Amino acid sequence: MAEMTRKGLWRGVIREFGEFLPEIKDEAITTLGEGNTPLIEASNLSDKVGEIRLLLKYDGLNPTGSFKDRGMTMAVSKAKEDGSEAVICASTGNTSASAAAYAAKAGMKAYVLVPEGAIALGKLSQAMIHGAMVLQVAGSFDDALDIVKEIAKDHPVTMVNSLNPYRLEGQKSAAFEVCEELGHAPTYHFLPVGNAGNITAYWNGYKQYKDSELISNLPKMMGFQAAGAAPIVLGEVVKKPETVATAIRIGNPASWQAAEMARDESGGLIDMVTDEEILDAYRLLAVREGVFCEPASAASVAGVIKMKDKGVLNNGDTVVCTLTGHGLKDPDNAIKNAESPIKVTADINDIIKVMGF
Repeated sequence: MAEMTRKGLWRGVIREFGEFLPEIKDEAITTLGEGNTPLIEASNLSDKVGEIRLLLKYDGLNPTGSFKDRGMTMAVSKAKEDGSEAVICASTGNTSASAAAYAAKAGMKAYVLVPEGAIALGKLSQAMIHGAMVLQVAGSFDDALDIVKEIAKDHPVTMVNSLNPYRLEGQKSAAFEVCEELGHAPTYHFLPVGNAGNITAYWNGYKQYKDSELISNLPKMMGFQAAGAAPIVLGEVVKKPETVATAIRIGNPASWQAAEMARDESGGLIDMVTDEEILDAYRLLAVREGVFCEPASAASVAGVIKMKDKGVLNNGDTVVCTLTGHGLKDPDNAIKNAESPIKVTADINDIIKVMGF
């Protein structure tokens, strides 16, 4: 019999990275085994990005299919430790799915406010099946967040949007994993930017690992908004944000100033990409690399292609792109952007002919 080499189950980000996170009592820790997502070498995009080393941090393989689980385990665990019995969030989709799942695990009630008609079906279905009370607001995400902040201030419910500091504490664990796998930080780290918490969290994670002398370099943080929802790039609130990338359809990011600080401290930038560029990258990842992410995730790769074309990136650079959510979050866009199935008769000769053999 072959020797057993497995060391045991992954314990989730709080227990795996506890020395770098705020302390949570063990009995309050609520985990679904989040984290430990793969860093995938993108080897088939050299015609688009040149001879850089491009790696995809595929956080769509977290338990509820997005990076939000990293922060939600911290926020819900802290809420449970504090004796809270309910959580609330505003969401374009992924936060609501994650909050609902972790609240279910913790035995807590979840209330989620989503903008009516502006949430992908995959995400809405998750919040519903996990038992959250889903409230569809006749307004934008920003309207919903304003309401959530007021409710949490005056009622016995814990807000778990990224304004909750424990959310960003958990999300920074992804930077730890990148460093652990590479043995160093990348030259550049590209991310989609919506509510702007993730670019802030990653930067904090990288700085913490460098302060602990676990790495000797820091990356330039490169954030990309959708052109129709680019308040940080434009320098003003976008009252009616519009983009196919629903996860970053946000006109007034909660972590706006912190994201600008991460950009400035790291020597990076926050720019924008068009929906066309996002969807091109979305298809490229699926067809060339076998990686299915939601459209918003592809904003990071679209940003890499744009920066390579501008001469910002050099051959030999190590570039990590965060892919924030799984493609099954938004099946409608996948179907719209792929070849339609071909109808054939149940005859082998007809099928072979269509196949081109």
